[in-house]
Amino acid sequence: MNFLETLLEFLMVVIVVVSLVANCLVLLCFTCSAEVRAQVPGVFIINLSFCNILIAVLNMPSTFLGVVKRQKPFGDCFCYTVSFMDTFLTTNTMLSMAALSIDRWIAVVFPLTYSSKLRHKDAILMVSYAWLHSLAFSLTALLLSWVDYNPVYASCIVHLAEEGVRGPFMVFTLVFHSATFALSLFILCFTYLKVLLVARFHCRRIDVITVQTLLLLVDIHPSVKQRCLHEQKKRRRRATKKICIFIGSFVLCFAPYVITRLTELVFTVKINHYWGITSKCLMYSKAASDPFVYSLLRQQYKKALIGVCNRILGRNSYTLSGQSCPSDSELYTWRVKDECCG
Repeated sequence: MNFLETLLEFLMVVIVVVSLVANCLVLLCFTCSAEVRAQVPGVFIINLSFCNILIAVLNMPSTFLGVVKRQKPFGDCFCYTVSFMDTFLTTNTMLSMAALSIDRWIAVVFPLTYSSKLRHKDAILMVSYAWLHSLAFSLTALLLSWVDYNPVYASCIVHLAEEGVRGPFMVFTLVFHSATFALSLFILCFTYLKVLLVARFHCRRIDVITVQTLLLLVDIHPSVKQRCLHEQKKRRRRATKKICIFIGSFVLCFAPYVITRLTELVFTVKINHYWGITSKCLMYSKAASDPFVYSLLRQQYKKALIGVCNRILGRNSYTLSGQSCPSDSELYTWRVKDECCG
């Protein structure tokens, strides 16, 4: 065993631990906080976290054992199951991220009609479609026996064992990645671009109000004025930074693996074993980063975690739980403020 393999094994262990802990915290927040459950995007986030936990429990350990043993870690039956779940869960997570971007687009661009455009019932229908979409591709690969252990990735994934049916397999691979990665990326770019335009518009309005206020307050201390101008510059960059994180993390984690799988379709190209495992680890790392990108760093989830800690420590959490639940209009106002100006 060389240093690179040891490093990859250590990386996978870290990803598994972080994925399990972070996604379980998201489920805990959803269970304990009525405020989190009241929000429509909570349906997408809980589906995303559930899929990430299954990936951390089933697929990541399988790949880890494949790297350690340098062979198929389990029997055929279990390997086929892991391959099926790999396709199903990966597709489901991508579509869940696309659904979250649609939710944010509606919340920011159409804040006054958000409650009528996207309800809990609509969110459940979108999640149901994501499950059916994922099931269609994973079941097709399973029925056509295109699931097996691939030594290049040390994983049980969609894999062609017989070269005689390479043509249909190539078509399936192209359609699969077009209907999952490419479709989700297109939705993310379209929706977040619209969100960014609205965010910049709101930031310009706030900048005008800030400048007008500073002009009226002639006796204001120079340090205070300088701080206001500094916050104004930070506000301009905040929305762009958030959207770059949403899209950038998606591309960084999924694109290397997808591009590698498409490159495999060319007969003359041989994928390096270490690169194959690295691209798989990058895809797994999305399960570890999603809780922080989409939920745990948001105010509602922080409040939920503080409330849970107070219950465990036996502290008085009246100030957190005794308040009445916010109205729909307040929730939409918070969403727009959070997306546009941080």
